[in-house]
Amino acid sequence: MQRPDSIATSPAGATTTGAGTQPATGPVREEIKADLCIIGAGSGGLSLAAATAQLGLDVVLIERGKMGGDCLNYGCVPSKAMIAAGKRAHNMRTSAPFGVEPVEPRIDFARVNAHVHEVIAAIAPNDSVERFTGLGVRVIEAHGAFVDRNTVRAGDVLVRARKFCIATGSSPFVPPIPGLDQAPHFTNETLFENATPIGHLIVIGGGPIGIEMAQAHMRLGARVTVVEGMKALGKDDPELTDVVLKHLVEEGMSIREGTKVERVESRMGVVKVHVVGPEGPDVIEGTHILVATGRKPNVAGLNLEAAGIAYDRRGITVGANLLSTNSSVYAIGDVAGSLQFTHVANYHAGIVMRRICFKLPAKASTDHIPWVTYTEPELANVGLSEDEARKRHGSANVYRWPYHENDRAQAERATEGFVKVVTDKRDRIVGAAIVGEHAGELIQMWSLAISKKMKITDMAQWVSPYPTLSEINKRAALRYYASKAGSPFVRSVISFLSRLG
Repeated sequence: MQRPDSIATSPAGATTTGAGTQPATGPVREEIKADLCIIGAGSGGLSLAAATAQLGLDVVLIERGKMGGDCLNYGCVPSKAMIAAGKRAHNMRTSAPFGVEPVEPRIDFARVNAHVHEVIAAIAPNDSVERFTGLGVRVIEAHGAFVDRNTVRAGDVLVRARKFCIATGSSPFVPPIPGLDQAPHFTNETLFENATPIGHLIVIGGGPIGIEMAQAHMRLGARVTVVEGMKALGKDDPELTDVVLKHLVEEGMSIREGTKVERVESRMGVVKVHVVGPEGPDVIEGTHILVATGRKPNVAGLNLEAAGIAYDRRGITVGANLLSTNSSVYAIGDVAGSLQFTHVANYHAGIVMRRICFKLPAKASTDHIPWVTYTEPELANVGLSEDEARKRHGSANVYRWPYHENDRAQAERATEGFVKVVTDKRDRIVGAAIVGEHAGELIQMWSLAISKKMKITDMAQWVSPYPTLSEINKRAALRYYASKAGSPFVRSVISFLSRLG
């Protein structure tokens, strides 16, 4: 069991590179020639390695950290496992409306931590060295760095390949707040090693990671304060985020928006976060700090200059074809400066596979990429927001439907939220957002609709089983016809047709 004040602020991550990592020196033991060399065994790198190896390519995969990358070890998987534990505790407290006597659960935080790691362990074999070796992939467990435009060194091995793919992901960005480096604090890379109860968690950063972990810890017994310099969940539609934030405050979370952290102090197990907000300076005292202020691409130590690969603070510079400024090197996922989601890395892997294996002119787009914040209620988005649609298309139509008008939502007392669909002036679907129960599942239908360039009328034709939450999507689409019913022209046409018998 590790004490919070002993947790390193910059631990070894699951990526292939990190600040201060230097290319290997010394004698070369082996030289390898391959069709494809992938640097990074996170979700994108593993997907690409598995697909290309099974299609007959000679593939080398380089990883200096844990197989599975950030998603399996420090991100998506452990965070959702912790969220699930928090939800069980919350359900026990809020069961009275169902006729079930509520109880205050006893939280065994060490057991919660064990649950998180059991989930990781259950998935890990799918990402293991053994599995990929069995698929025919040569896995090298070492730091990889370019030697020249067509060669990478990993430990004492030189790899020369026809094509390379950089899939090194990203890592937590820790801002230079005075005193923070001297104070014990968590990032997502250390949070899931904590097996002791948290008294008062101060979360610096009100984005999806910070807000998700804030709610999970609050439900597991901690007092939680979120400090956000601008607007919490500020990258999403405020019409929907207001629903989430209102719910979180009602659950007991303190959210300090428009508040800047000036400095941090730590003494005798107490952390003091000095802030300046709309009401002036203040000091927030707590027991633990979680820094969730964004992520940075893992490019340090790759020696990209030697390979003629351009990059900046956002990551490696790539085109829609995911090629870097070196025509033999692709970059995918977080390190490519795109949307930082596991499913985007997997999507990128599919594009690179099609380009390398089938010589298809595949290109990446973000128009149909969904993203979800796994709070309760969930918040899901895909495509353009209402404002973005008006800027791009000149005008936009918006169709909504609330959860409380859905019978399944009523049966489960999950009536908080709504779906919002955005179309262009030709009623082609260009965006959708959902706040409410299972929003992450419901948004997938709209992602498909956008990818197929469907119109809102197409989404009104399918039959949804009753009673399901998916009916909410159909009812939103049917609002198109309701909006036309008031048109004098439409009413006159219907009147004329009705007289034809």
